[in-house]
Amino acid sequence: MKAFMNWSGGKDSALALYHTLKNKNFSVEKLLTTVNNKYKRISMHGVREELLQQQAAALQIPLQKIILDDQPSMNDYEMQMTEALKQLKDEKFTHSIFGDIFLEDLKTYRESQLAKLKLNAVFPLWKKDTTKLIREFIDLGFKTVIVCVNEKYLDKSFCGRIIDEKFLEDLPLNVDACGENGEFHTFVFDGPIFKSPIEFTKGEIVYKEYKTPDDGNKECFTTPLPVTGFYFIDLLPCNKGQ
Repeated sequence: MKAFMNWSGGKDSALALYHTLKNKNFSVEKLLTTVNNKYKRISMHGVREELLQQQAAALQIPLQKIILDDQPSMNDYEMQMTEALKQLKDEKFTHSIFGDIFLEDLKTYRESQLAKLKLNAVFPLWKKDTTKLIREFIDLGFKTVIVCVNEKYLDKSFCGRIIDEKFLEDLPLNVDACGENGEFHTFVFDGPIFKSPIEFTKGEIVYKEYKTPDDGNKECFTTPLPVTGFYFIDLLPCNKGQ
């Protein structure tokens, strides 16, 4: 079955893709990612578009970007997404892969939107224990860096940290091990599905605050939680050959 991966560039996407690639029932032939038009970065994660493109090249899977405004309305988001899905359906894609783990309302939303176009949603990590998932991720040899933290859960010092055993030990008890409640976001730069690692250096950490959209958009991967502050670390691509 021809499938595309809803790719955020983070660890859950990577682990879901890893398991899907091992499933002989699926042929993953495209990565689908939303990109902020104003900043040229992955929506919510804040990772530069150039690093996203390097990920796709290392994964050897074609990348399709959905270009969104800085804080799109739900209507604008759905219009853009529907157009992209129609194109994928025309290309004979039948299944959409997600890295969601336990957010029921988000899963229901994704399934209902895809059903309108008779596309199928697949959730390889669904209902799995998040502590076991993150340890599996580490044991498989994946490497990921924290690129964004929600100040309600974690302080600025977590930005730029690599997820390892020490990171897990330092997480507060109220923070999910996979950050499934939006506590933090990541950028995966190496692992068993990568042809080669992504090279980068760490830049400055910036603080941004987001307010509730007028239309009540709760789509967590395009618009952050209401009136919440986030710390982002800027990852700088390494220019090879210089």
